[in-house]
Amino acid sequence: MNLTLKIWRQKDSNAKGQMVDYKVTDISEHMSFLEMMDVLNEQLIESGEEPVAFDHDCREGICGMCSMYINGEAHGPDRGITTCQLHMRMFKDGDTITIEPFRAAAFPVIKDLVVDRTAFERIQQAGGYISVNTSGNTQDANAIPISKHAADEAMDAATCIGCGACVATCKNSSAMLFVGAKVSQYALLPQGQVEAADRVQNMVSQMDLEGFGNCTNTGACEVECPKGISLDNIARMNRELMKAALK
Repeated sequence: MNLTLKIWRQKDSNAKGQMVDYKVTDISEHMSFLEMMDVLNEQLIESGEEPVAFDHDCREGICGMCSMYINGEAHGPDRGITTCQLHMRMFKDGDTITIEPFRAAAFPVIKDLVVDRTAFERIQQAGGYISVNTSGNTQDANAIPISKHAADEAMDAATCIGCGACVATCKNSSAMLFVGAKVSQYALLPQGQVEAADRVQNMVSQMDLEGFGNCTNTGACEVECPKGISLDNIARMNRELMKAALK
């Protein structure tokens, strides 16, 4: 298929960006979206132009690195997938595809389609962990009984890959689905109870410091999330925060 690509180009974080049009031809419907971008970059390099910078790593929907806003949707028109899992069969011959970086004040553009998502890392560092004794006296994982329901819900929350699609698709650039998932995966387990109050307060405070917006329950984040993280995790985070404030 032959396509027209409208791609955001920006030299660096201080430069003024703009949309630039490119043509690609003979694109197979079996290609992934990133493979199509590879074809474009090969063309640009052969013609002496600067290739389009974009994030990618595993290309298996696991790492959360790929982050493109495609035709007005985080990760593109498919559901339950990351950009690297999006295939060209979702498009038609002659289509015009608009490709932008994830847009949020807390995710500044580094170059072209690459954004700085280290705000997520700082939120994790604020409390997304449990403190354990690693001196050789650690408990066996099976020593603490956990109900299957709690284990399943914790695992569902832990599937969050931190890609930032929730922030990119939210009209408020809220990170509450991400933070809710990270709080929930520990709040549901006994190992996470010791630091529960400090964890939720520190992570929410860091989220606010990073400049993310508030949640207004639109639900777009859950729809666009490649792992289907539920809005229930936001409600759980709010309950945990209220409990911590009352202690």
